[in-house]
Amino acid sequence: YGRTEIADAAYAQMLKLTYMPMGTTTEPTIQLAEKIASITPGDLSRCFFTSGGSEAVETAMKLARAYFKRVGEPTRFKFISRKGSYHGATFGTLALGGTAIFPKTDYEPLLAGVFHGPQPNPYRCEYGGATPEECAERCANAIEEIIKFQGPDSVAAVIAEPVSSPMGAVVPGPNYWPMLREICDRYGCLLIADEVITGFGRTGKMFACEHWGITPDIMTVAKGITSGYIPMGGAITRKPISDAFIGSERVAFRHVITFGGHPVAAAASLKNIEIMETEGMVENSATMGRYLLDGLEELKQKHTIIGDVRGLGLFCGMEMVKDRQTKEYFPAEAELGPKLTQGFSSNGLILRGGDVMNIAPPLCVTSGEIDEIVSVLDRVIGQTARDLGAE
Repeated sequence: YGRTEIADAAYAQMLKLTYMPMGTTTEPTIQLAEKIASITPGDLSRCFFTSGGSEAVETAMKLARAYFKRVGEPTRFKFISRKGSYHGATFGTLALGGTAIFPKTDYEPLLAGVFHGPQPNPYRCEYGGATPEECAERCANAIEEIIKFQGPDSVAAVIAEPVSSPMGAVVPGPNYWPMLREICDRYGCLLIADEVITGFGRTGKMFACEHWGITPDIMTVAKGITSGYIPMGGAITRKPISDAFIGSERVAFRHVITFGGHPVAAAASLKNIEIMETEGMVENSATMGRYLLDGLEELKQKHTIIGDVRGLGLFCGMEMVKDRQTKEYFPAEAELGPKLTQGFSSNGLILRGGDVMNIAPPLCVTSGEIDEIVSVLDRVIGQTARDLGAE
């Protein structure tokens, strides 16, 4: 926070050039595209920049549909997403989402051709998997069944978050993403990894899909690309996909965003990534993430209203329950979320309380600061449990 290097990079670019018309590009935008191509997994190498995450996912959706028209498979238009997911708040991305965070009823009917499969949540596996691996296998197989039921020739893409944010940093079993990759390859549909939240070091790797050694066909990014200093996002594709839009104006990807690839945002992003690399922030995320998760595990042993803790790097989750045996949530009238949020705030911790909570400190966090976070969690959760008669 407050890094003058990033502010200086943005300021210098503002003095040099602040905008170019659509259809043109700028030096920092080109440099950022080259940098991203060098750090993304596999052959992800072509970037379409946006102003944020929702636009990035919307772009990925349009890329997928347009790609199949370019390669002679126009019947592929459907998307398979997952329950408990979040992919944005625009009209198309809202249809992809499978969470109640943003109720859809006010905007229905939404985009047609979107279907939702299960989320591989080891703590509450919809398909009864007894282990993370078993849950992952059953949930991946369910995605395959949806593809088969809808007709493989009608499915454009499967989209998923590597680690689910709305469900509280749910980490799938290690076999899940390799299975998704194999299923998409087998049926000829694209695999889109939504790394808007998990990208740029959050999970202890530069990109979360690196944990499982897979390369998606399209990857969406935002948030961490500038560490929040300025709006920026993008959809990154493999070369075989981008090549379908090259050759003539007739086959070009006809999609524009006014401030996509803005030179000031690109300059800030370049400096942000440079700081991440030179100061070892991705490695710090991995090390401090393990330390944080250890601290949360200790809290789980101490407080019975903590049903589960999980995480990857500095993206950890905590799930609160009224009863550990039944995994029953507290009723709404208990006001667990507001009580926790107020308690955290009163103790100097910015954290939204609720049935599930995402605990994601800055990538530069120290062990001492994590100790302080865990200490506040300990006090507030303990007091809240006593107030609710649950401890």
